[in-house]
Amino acid sequence: MTRRLWLVRHATPLVAPGTCYGRLDMQADAGDTARAAAALAAALPPVHRVATSPLRRCRQLAQELQRLRPAVAPVTDARLVEMDFGAWEGQAWNALGAAGMDAWMADFAGFAPGGGETVTALMARVRDAMEAAPAGDTVWITHAGVIRAATLIARGLPDRLGAADWPADALAFGSVTVVELPPVPAPKD
Repeated sequence: MTRRLWLVRHATPLVAPGTCYGRLDMQADAGDTARAAAALAAALPPVHRVATSPLRRCRQLAQELQRLRPAVAPVTDARLVEMDFGAWEGQAWNALGAAGMDAWMADFAGFAPGGGETVTALMARVRDAMEAAPAGDTVWITHAGVIRAATLIARGLPDRLGAADWPADALAFGSVTVVELPPVPAPKD
């Protein structure tokens, strides 16, 4: 049986534009959350599992989806949390300084921005979650970093990437990206 991941980005967070907010826990705009949930509820086939990041902006969308589709029973999965930017969290991107950004770009996969998490660690935990996805359709309500990592993994890219490998395209708040995964291996006798 096929496995398909519906990767859903949370609605617009209530944070100043230009802020680094990876693991900062904040609410999303209620109206945007309701609109995203309505669009998602209309688009989804019957799903086997809905998992959400533990951060409020994702849980809000999961709860609203459940209100619209009561059979949905979201579970929290810590592997779906956004990348940890350590001391950079809550800072304006343009105030971080060139030295830190240059160091990150020089070792994109191995540098821990702000002393937080490396891209390699993000990719490894997303890969772990993807490998555990059951047969059928699974929804992840998550963050842009997790969605980008999942799409790269689905395309067969390794965990150790350069900055040029990381997708630069915008991921709209409330957007849905669907990726196909290899079938669940048959049990061995």
